Amino acid sequence: MDHSRSPKALEQSLREIEEARTPVMGRATDYPSGWHIQPHEHSKHQLIYAVQGVMVVRAEAGRWVVPPTRAIWMLAGMRHEIRCIGEVHMRSLLVMPDAAPKLLDETQAVGISPLLRELIAAAMAVQQPYASGTRDGRVMRLLLDELRALPVLPLHLQLPTDARLLQICERLQRRPHDASTMTDWSQRLAVDVKTIQRLFVKETGMTFGQWRQQARLLRALEMLATGERVIEVAMALGYDSPSAFATMFRRQFGQTPSQFFTAVQD
Repeated sequence: MDHSRSPKALEQSLREIEEARTPVMGRATDYPSGWHIQPHEHSKHQLIYAVQGVMVVRAEAGRWVVPPTRAIWMLAGMRHEIRCIGEVHMRSLLVMPDAAPKLLDETQAVGISPLLRELIAAAMAVQQPYASGTRDGRVMRLLLDELRALPVLPLHLQLPTDARLLQICERLQRRPHDASTMTDWSQRLAVDVKTIQRLFVKETGMTFGQWRQQARLLRALEMLATGERVIEVAMALGYDSPSAFATMFRRQFGQTPSQFFTAVQD
């Protein structure tokens, strides 16, 4: 079933976020599988994190697939929407842009350390507004220190603006197993192969092959999150064998598919 957050509920949530005047605030919300948070934006940075479930986050800056132990650092003013795969328990942080120096200056996927995970959990119990000299204030201060050291992760898929490239990318997202070559696309779109190569690097920072591989891997995360077996995922994405898929997955993420979805251990 496709769930959508009502405009009224979203409006109320955004109003509460905007009215908060402390450097950091935490919000805990649980969503059923299939829930869709409509496009919106904040005047504050947001760490979008889920202790359970997988989120697909879309923004002007691109698309991310976010499993537990990972998060998205969403810059203030960046319009975005979220789709939940499986039941999602979101624990997000809203951060004033001037709350601390040297916060990340790009929207991107980040890792969540065991310490940060526990600080996020503690932040959910902090009553707003909190005073800087109290225990709650010190917890939030430490939280800001950890946010300045977030490790960036390769979970991003940059979307092009060129209409011709967009046709290719939309097709590959719908049909990740599509094995069409650049020569095939050159003929379909009546565009020179070298032009396609040049535009892919210019607009996405990746070659055509790299972009297709990334699209497949992010689709794999969605499928694995719903419980599909590695062999089923490998075949659906056009890999010759489960081992070929697992090798590519480990090369990109530094872990096997099963390790990637394992919660961080202290």
